[in-house]
Amino acid sequence: MDTTETTLDETILIRDVDRGSHYIRDWTGEADGNPSFVARPRSVAEVVDLVRYCAEKGLAIVPQGGHTGLVEGASARIEGGHVLVSLERMNRIRAIDPLNFSVEVEAGCVLEVLHQAVEAEDLMFPLSLGAKGSCQVGGNVATNAGGINVLRYGMMRDLVLGLEVVLPDGRVWNGLKTLRKDNTGYDLKQLFLGSEGTLGIVTAASLKLFPRPSSIETMFLAVASASDAIRLFAAARRHLADLLSAFELISDRSVELARTMPDISNPLGTGAPYYVLLEASSSGPLDLEALVGGFLEFAMEEEMVLDGVRASSVTQAQRIWAIREGVVEAQVKHGTYLRTDVSVPISQVAACIDEVEAALAETVADGVVLTYGHIGDGNMHFVVMPPRDMPEGPDRRNWIKASEAVIFEVVDRLGGSISAEHGIGRAKRSAFEKRASATQMDLLRTLKSGIDPANRMNPGAIFE
Repeated sequence: MDTTETTLDETILIRDVDRGSHYIRDWTGEADGNPSFVARPRSVAEVVDLVRYCAEKGLAIVPQGGHTGLVEGASARIEGGHVLVSLERMNRIRAIDPLNFSVEVEAGCVLEVLHQAVEAEDLMFPLSLGAKGSCQVGGNVATNAGGINVLRYGMMRDLVLGLEVVLPDGRVWNGLKTLRKDNTGYDLKQLFLGSEGTLGIVTAASLKLFPRPSSIETMFLAVASASDAIRLFAAARRHLADLLSAFELISDRSVELARTMPDISNPLGTGAPYYVLLEASSSGPLDLEALVGGFLEFAMEEEMVLDGVRASSVTQAQRIWAIREGVVEAQVKHGTYLRTDVSVPISQVAACIDEVEAALAETVADGVVLTYGHIGDGNMHFVVMPPRDMPEGPDRRNWIKASEAVIFEVVDRLGGSISAEHGIGRAKRSAFEKRASATQMDLLRTLKSGIDPANRMNPGAIFE
């Protein structure tokens, strides 16, 4: 029997971890933890050695990408021996196949770097997030990331062709096929998509690519109500069909908050309760400009739109998108607050918005409620910020919990989900477990115990 202990190359380890570093602090700045060490492997072989070492020492493993998540899914813990495994050094783009419209990329590759690499081949990888300059492909896989283009291209699980995963026992599953059709039993890659590092460490992925759009039309439209926004969406789907790539709703309060950021302004002179950021794109000889023109003419005739602007340049389109991104960036200046990521059937979006905003106006009338999101796929973000003079502490936390309960009650009643794209992590674990059926939890635990019987992979994430 081989009793030789696994040793680690010290050059991949950070033994003295700065508690203020990005390995510990997530995007919100609220996470904290005390890992035994941070490991930064450079190859699959080093990941394998690390996993085996942790098994021998009884250490739990928390895989980590760009640490831009919002539910503490990749955060260190205070208690228990555990290791943070950052994939940031495994960041190569291994191969781009223009004929197969696919790319093989390592897990630590930053999403924006991938965008730039495939654009050089006149191709596009459509997943796009506000954190694209920091988030990594492995994290996108582990969280089944969504973003602004889900409406047309789907979430991450729709974009992955194959995966390479180091399993909890140190074995490597190489499922990096680039086939569009492979009907040979269980689709194993889907087990790891959205698993939040609880079943293994994703080290590489094969992804779908698409032709890079040759024409993009970006619009910023003022609407009188959430109902009018949904009417507008239905019209856009019929007039623009699969060319519609983004349909974002932004409330007036959200736009006002975004304007506190440098160089962001409302391009419309007309104030409105809500605004829609709409984008359509196409490749080839299709006359997208004429299609969009016809749609806007119809929307104005049907009185769905109060006012609007259509970007006449790439720069103007970027300024419009800066409003949507500014809503998120401006929030972190307001201390601890509630972020939600919910979804309902598209037909219930307007009712959900109206009911949530009315209920919050009664429950937390002294707070600031921001409503925005990807309503073309039923996903909304309700953000509730306590009054500026409310100090950090128990009262503020209870205020936030009361706001969340109001939102979740409406979402539950309308047949929705408390997590549309951010995942469960540790922050939403209790809320998820309350809503999951006994059968669902039994299936989840069966999968977990079958692949990770020692419960070493990201314990405490998603469920206990």
